[in-house]
Amino acid sequence: MTDLDKQTDLPTADEARDALVRVRAEVAKSVVGQDAAVSAIVIALLARGHVLLEGVPGVAKTLLVRTVAASLAIESKRVQFTPDLMPGDITGSLVFDSRSSEFSFRPGPVFTNLLLADEINRTPPKTQSALLEAMEERQVSIDGTPRPLPQPFMVAATQNPIEYEGTYQLPEAQLDRFLMKVSIPVPGRDDEVQVLQRHATGFDPKDLAGAGVQAVASPAHLAAGARAVRQVEARPDVLAYIVDLARATRQSPSLSLGVSPRGATALLATARGWAWLNGRGFVTPDDIQTMALPTLAHRLSLRPEAELEGVTTDNVLRSVLGSVPVPR
Repeated sequence: MTDLDKQTDLPTADEARDALVRVRAEVAKSVVGQDAAVSAIVIALLARGHVLLEGVPGVAKTLLVRTVAASLAIESKRVQFTPDLMPGDITGSLVFDSRSSEFSFRPGPVFTNLLLADEINRTPPKTQSALLEAMEERQVSIDGTPRPLPQPFMVAATQNPIEYEGTYQLPEAQLDRFLMKVSIPVPGRDDEVQVLQRHATGFDPKDLAGAGVQAVASPAHLAAGARAVRQVEARPDVLAYIVDLARATRQSPSLSLGVSPRGATALLATARGWAWLNGRGFVTPDDIQTMALPTLAHRLSLRPEAELEGVTTDNVLRSVLGSVPVPR
């Protein structure tokens, strides 16, 4: 429980929901047609999870994260991942102060609310793993001393799905730490025309204030929302439905790795967040189905022969969703 959670003067659940729903409209002032990705980031913040954003270069992944942070009045920092990036470049390090003849800690960019890990698959596994403790424990250990991170804290990592030269595949253990993986599509024709119209009238992606982006929510709204999400009811038959979906992936002949119990827990968390944002105090099977792909697909591993046949994890998951009986 964070210090914000302990406050008694937090906004009400309805006030928090109204504020967080407005974030989508606020982000749309600078990023066109990405409401689903905005909702995913908000749900991840409510569930205290992390998001992996996948898309080709130039679809505004970085701008999306920056705009969400600005609309929530939280601090955001960006790290460009490169092959020579060291773990200490992310977490921080001890620096010798010649004036005091002592070592002092210099915090790295991970000490923020929303860390944008840009092109995370361009750095070696040793540096990728530097984020694991921060993502799971919300702290980093430097020279044996644990240092807590600010709250809220979330990693929004991006990766390019089409370029493999000079990249390192994320380890399964780290992929599993991401609550959701969201694909950022190339905008449709009408959306792309709107993007060009904005640039033609002087839109500057580096000047969010000039685009009219304002803070419409706050960390207090996130804390109140997170508290409300934890109270969203999930009936026993809905919980059993999540378990049946997870177990069905483990029995799929196309998969070498199915959904773990942590993945099932993640699906419950995202479905609760989606239900709450939509004004409900209970989870429905439709909520489970809506959040299944972004929450579970990246946790699955295909067998080599299935890959050769052109099977994808999304295909397998859709097949599972179609085969497992839905509670009424």
